[in-house]
Amino acid sequence: MTDERRLRPVDLARLAGVSTQQIRNYEDAGVLPPAARTASGYRAFTELHRSALLAYRTLLRGYGPVTAAPIMQALHAGDVPGALALVDAAHGALHQERVSLRAASEALELLAAQPPDPLPRSGGLRIGELAALLGVRTSALRVWEGAGLLTPGRERGTGYRVYQPADVRDARLVQTLRRSHYLFDQIRPVLEGLRREGSSAALRAAVAARGEALTARTRAMIEGAGALHTYLDRLTAAGTTTAPTAHGPGYGGAGAGHG
Repeated sequence: MTDERRLRPVDLARLAGVSTQQIRNYEDAGVLPPAARTASGYRAFTELHRSALLAYRTLLRGYGPVTAAPIMQALHAGDVPGALALVDAAHGALHQERVSLRAASEALELLAAQPPDPLPRSGGLRIGELAALLGVRTSALRVWEGAGLLTPGRERGTGYRVYQPADVRDARLVQTLRRSHYLFDQIRPVLEGLRREGSSAALRAAVAARGEALTARTRAMIEGAGALHTYLDRLTAAGTTTAPTAHGPGYGGAGAGHG
């Protein structure tokens, strides 16, 4: 141990607003660096553990426990590149959510600008008729259906595909978004949201709320990344990317004790 001020589990617990058992769980899980032990077997934490705890609790708000815990565990295993790769992946996933949200906004503008096409005949369109209406190949409609973007009904007896007005709307949205180079995985949430919300107005409200949530999450992730940077600086200054595991004079083994 160094000459740093020693902190008890209760000191860290009060700092984070959690129980002392949670602090022990954090150490056991590798979220906090290993703590040295007193001669009587109690954990003795340091300012390094305090910094780790602050970093983790801040990461939680933006990245969630599924990502925040592995980031800290990777750091304490000495795998800084692995920890930063997890950060990159989380930001990449958030970017994809924004891309899908932008696609939804563009689809809504399309819906607002173009009222539903009246069908040339009652009972729906067959695949060739829809392809001609949109100016695409029937094979494209089958691909979109195979990707789960279109779900036409089937004509009783013949089994032919029959596209109703909502199916035509969906196909037109797919066509427009594909022209803008959106991927199927980015288009699918747009259509699912439209079907779930039931109207473009309801989807517009949902998109706006989702946009606000993504903005809040981005801010939280930036704050978490800043706390992680501060902790990495502290580890670098200490000359290690892992916790102090050596037990100085007067300290028992890591398996001893209670605190």
